[in-house]
Amino acid sequence: MSQLRKSYVLKLYISGNTPNSVQALNSLKNILEQDFQGVYALKVIDVLKNPQLAEEDKIIATPTLSKVLPPPVRKIIGDLSDRQKVLIGLDLLYEEFDQEES
Repeated sequence: MSQLRKSYVLKLYISGNTPNSVQALNSLKNILEQDFQGVYALKVIDVLKNPQLAEEDKIIATPTLSKVLPPPVRKIIGDLSDRQKVLIGLDLLYEEFDQEES
C-alpha cells in the first residue's frame, strides 16, 4: 500500500543575481530534486523586483527560505549549502527519518 506523501510549499527570497542568491537557489534545487521530487512547489522571489512581498512576509535578510506548507511556517537564512541544516531548520529532517522507519 502506498503512503500518502506531504506536499511542500516553499518561497525563496533572493537579492538579484548575487553569489549567495545563486548558491542558495542551486543548493535548494539539488535538495528538492534529490529528496522531494514531485512533492513541492517553489516560488523564487527577487526582493529587488518585489520588495512589497518581502515586507509582507517580514523578510529582513536574503537569501531566506520559507516553508509555508505544511504548517508551521519555518524560515532559514543563508546560502543553504548545508543540506542537513536546511532540513533541520525547516523541520523536514524528522519527517524524512519517520518515512524511512515506516
